[in-house]
Parts: sequence; C-alpha cells; structure tokens
Amino acid sequence: MSTPTVRNVVLVHGGFVDGSGWQAVHRLLTSDGFSVKVVQNPTLSLEGDVAATRYILDGLEGPAVLVGHSYGGAVISEAGTHPGVAALVYIAAFAPDKGESVNTLIADPPPGAPVPPILPPREGFLFLDRDRFHHSFAGDLPADDAAFLADSQVPWGVDALAGAVTEPAWRHKPSFYLVATEDRMIPPPAQRTMAQRAGSTIVEAIGSHAIYASQPGAVADLIRQAAR
Repeated sequence: MSTPTVRNVVLVHGGFVDGSGWQAVHRLLTSDGFSVKVVQNPTLSLEGDVAATRYILDGLEGPAVLVGHSYGGAVISEAGTHPGVAALVYIAAFAPDKGESVNTLIADPPPGAPVPPILPPREGFLFLDRDRFHHSFAGDLPADDAAFLADSQVPWGVDALAGAVTEPAWRHKPSFYLVATEDRMIPPPAQRTMAQRAGSTIVEAIGSHAIYASQPGAVADLIRQAAR
C-alpha cells in the first residue's frame, strides 16, 4: 500500500518581499489539486513570523508540506515542529541549527562571496539598495519585474534577523533543499553546507535568489517530491 500524498502546502516568504512572489508556484500546485496557503510574515521578529505560520497550520485539515524561501527557512525551521508538518522544503533558504539565527549564519561569508547590498538600518528596519536589487536579488527576472520587487520592498526588522531557532524541525522531519546556483544573496556553497548538515534531499537549479519566482516549475517539482 503506497503512502498517501500530502495535499496541503504552506508557503513562507523571506525578507524584503511578501507572499505575492509565490503566485506562479501557487498556480502550478493548485492546478495539481494541492491546497496551498501563503503566509504573510510581518517580518518584525522571528517569533512573530513563526506565530503567523503556525496560525495557518492550525487551520488545516491533514498534514502539510512547509516551504520557506531565504529568511523563511529560519521561520520553517522553528515553526516546522508543529505536529501538522510532514516535510520541510528549503528554497535557497537559511536552515539554522539550535541557537543560530540569520545573523550568525551571515556573520562569516565565504571568501569572495558577493556582499548583499543591504542599506544601513533605519529606525530598526532594513532595505536593499534599489539600484542593485535586480543584480543581487533577482538577476534572472525581467527588469520590470525586478523593479517592482525593489519598489515594493517590505521593511525587514533587524530583530527578525537576530531571532534564534530553539529546536530545528529538520532534526525531526524529512527535508528537501533547492540550491539556486546563481544566488548573489546567500552563496550557493553556504546553501549546500546547510542542506548537507540538515540531511536534506538536495536538488540544484540555475537561478537567482528569486528562484521561487523565476523557476516556479523547479520549485513546484521539489514540493511535489516532498509531498510524496
């Protein structure tokens, strides 16, 4: 008797953007019959974003695949211990261990790695330099799409980057990781290291940090694999 496929998917966005970037992935998965929910993180604190994610999970019937992009990987690492989560999917994402935060994971970048163009904090919030957003965050999206993302940035609270994971869900649940090979925000070698540490099933695709928007087919394929 084969294991039934998980039919719920919960998508968690990262810093500087909101959940609308998942639209193409949502369309692909819902056309396959999945029930897909998109978390809108306040991105003020890790604790708040975990609460927002668990709120969505609480409302589901049946198990879910929990998916996180970028900073969303920290969110799902903490929120994924929820009993309704069957598997975790990391999309070019941080996968912190116990006691780690985004801050600790970015503190010692690999030699020669590109430096994300994060502007100095303003009143406790971070933004990316608009003029460098396309190159750094969304290099494989059309210029107009990247400009829209740059102009609609969500202020990322510095407290969210400092939020430490208490018990990483990847220690207890199966995980999958999509490495974006052209990522200029989280270096691909760092992605591979985190994925290997988590024991994730790893796939790679040619894409920027915005691979969730530029390569929705590759993202949806990995989520389908996790659901099986």
